[in-house]
Amino acid sequence: MTEPILRLTGLTKRYGGLVATNGLDLALERGELHALIGPNGAGKTTLIGLIAGEMEPDGGQIAFAGRDVTRLRVHQRARLGLGRSFQITSVFRRSSVLANVVLAVQAHAGHSFRFWRPAAADPALTAPALAALERVGLAERAAQPAGALSHGEQRQLELAMVLAGDPTLLLLDEPMAGMGPEDGRRMVGILDGLKREHTILLVEHDMDAVFQLADRLSVLVYGQVIATGTPEAIRADVEVRRAYLEGSGV
Repeated sequence: MTEPILRLTGLTKRYGGLVATNGLDLALERGELHALIGPNGAGKTTLIGLIAGEMEPDGGQIAFAGRDVTRLRVHQRARLGLGRSFQITSVFRRSSVLANVVLAVQAHAGHSFRFWRPAAADPALTAPALAALERVGLAERAAQPAGALSHGEQRQLELAMVLAGDPTLLLLDEPMAGMGPEDGRRMVGILDGLKREHTILLVEHDMDAVFQLADRLSVLVYGQVIATGTPEAIRADVEVRRAYLEGSGV
């Protein structure tokens, strides 16, 4: 068997007396879309932050692509191929759609940030930025201000900014947050295409989208994984239904 692209072993994170991540074990196989679900306060966002390097665990190990990255910083993990999105939309609204992605390309490449005009003329920056916009369906909006995009389109732009770093593993924290039905369907289509090319760890509250997209799911309750399996196995798990799914409409 091939080594999982991500392996978490005994991962623990405490905030005072609160144990947010409690000796957690989890493995992601290469090429899968693995959804992480659980009730509010289960520790999903904390776990994403630990994997991305935004905080240090109090115990355990994080191995990415066979390498121990437990103590590496965010930018070091990004250079190795970890890409991370956030719950809250964060784009430069006054800059163009393309400029936002060009900045992401520069940041990933370790270039110093340059004034937009010379950067716009550099094919080494604009080509991958345009390619990322094409993948999320925003290439035709490249010249428009990011602030002119709808909320759903701004979420697509953020995803393009993550893709600009050419990650092998995408950590997506509620990419559909705040979206209406039409934007949500568009994002599901985008993610369905991306999972053919990237390993994805997805945190998302839209259970219809999760069960449509996921190859496997892990259920997180009180900082521990209580079950991992295919969507069909998770639906049928009595303990999971009692702990989480009964009230979710799945």
